[in-house]
Amino acid sequence: MTRHPPSAPSSAPPPAPGLAHGWLHALAAVLAGYAVMVVVAALGLWLAGASELPQGAFLPVIAATVVMAVGGRVGLEGGAGTIARSDAAVTVFPLSVALAGALVTAYVVVRPLRRHAVVPGGRMLWLFVRTAVLWALVTLLIALGARHTFTVSTGEDFLDDLGDLLGATPTVGFHADVPVTVVAGLLWLAVVLVLAFAVSRRAPLPSRLVPAHTVVRPAARAMVGVLLAYVVAGAVIAVVTAFTRAEPADGFAVVFLGLPNVAWLALGIGMGASWHGNVQGALGVPMPEALAAVLRSGDGDVTLDLASLSEHDGRAWWLVVAVAVAMLGAGWATARRAPPGTGHVRNAVHLAAASAVAMLLIGVLTRIDAHYGLSLFGIGDPSDTGGLGGSIVLLPNLLPAIGIAALWGVAAGLLGSMAVHLVARARPARPDTPAP
Repeated sequence: MTRHPPSAPSSAPPPAPGLAHGWLHALAAVLAGYAVMVVVAALGLWLAGASELPQGAFLPVIAATVVMAVGGRVGLEGGAGTIARSDAAVTVFPLSVALAGALVTAYVVVRPLRRHAVVPGGRMLWLFVRTAVLWALVTLLIALGARHTFTVSTGEDFLDDLGDLLGATPTVGFHADVPVTVVAGLLWLAVVLVLAFAVSRRAPLPSRLVPAHTVVRPAARAMVGVLLAYVVAGAVIAVVTAFTRAEPADGFAVVFLGLPNVAWLALGIGMGASWHGNVQGALGVPMPEALAAVLRSGDGDVTLDLASLSEHDGRAWWLVVAVAVAMLGAGWATARRAPPGTGHVRNAVHLAAASAVAMLLIGVLTRIDAHYGLSLFGIGDPSDTGGLGGSIVLLPNLLPAIGIAALWGVAAGLLGSMAVHLVARARPARPDTPAP
């Protein structure tokens, strides 16, 4: 019986789909991406207790979380006339929500195109345009729903009772900045689609971009693999840790809302990068105890790095070992997937560039800047977070971090490329098998 080899992806340009089919493809990607973000955000917020917020705030809070996940801006404001005023602001990316949406959106966009090796540039452009139009529309609707006002407590019974008596109970309202959110959402979509087509082995591209894709893909795919591996490892650790605590819901809330925030922070710290910030007052977000201890260890800004973290938890040095293993794996994968004849130096340069871009994204996406304050009868400053409020600030030292990541990429790229070369030389050549 004659065996036919599996058919390879066709290099011929695919037939142009009908107009309705193209819009349905784009609509499926948009709805799938946003649907999974809503579900993940709802689960995380429910586990964090947000379903108990008063006056039907749960759904608007879900919408606001999704808005922040795609890079949108949520403004917070409140007060109680001339007697009391409150001030609040928050900048944070719920990366579990964002990552889930990015993976699903990219999968739905790329999968129908995988049967072809190349795709005409015009069809690619129209795919992006259709997806962007529908994405902007859904982003607009969600941003309009991210709006609510509810009463907050000062945490002091006397002040709460006094506020009720005088009609000066502080309120906090939040609303999405709609124009900024729509623009940020489109930028988020563009980054996701570019990464999807750069990393995927079977994603079709216009013929002019195929040579560049062949060069870029190995290192880009290796670094995306490192980022996802850290998220998976972090999920395992978080689940095990959650079951060992009295209130596991808080641990699972971190998994559904901010797991990549913590996992990628561990990657950066293990490389030797540093952040700076502080935690003051009552406001807080779920975070590892050692991390919170470092940020609370000074009156002003403190440095968060491997040394300061290890003072509170000696196991922090294992982060270096984890980075070494992960980056050596990335170097090996880059060299294995590189085009034939690619030298050691070129592999190292490609991985250095991919590592630097990854660190840039980590630094931008792990930023936290949140505060809440209350002033009553003009006593106190809303920006003062002592006593009646709180704050969390965590900002990267970005330029040194990018340089450190590039050095890791160079070292891992060289070692991985040399290891692949040595293994290939040591492997005995297979004799040619005569045709049957």
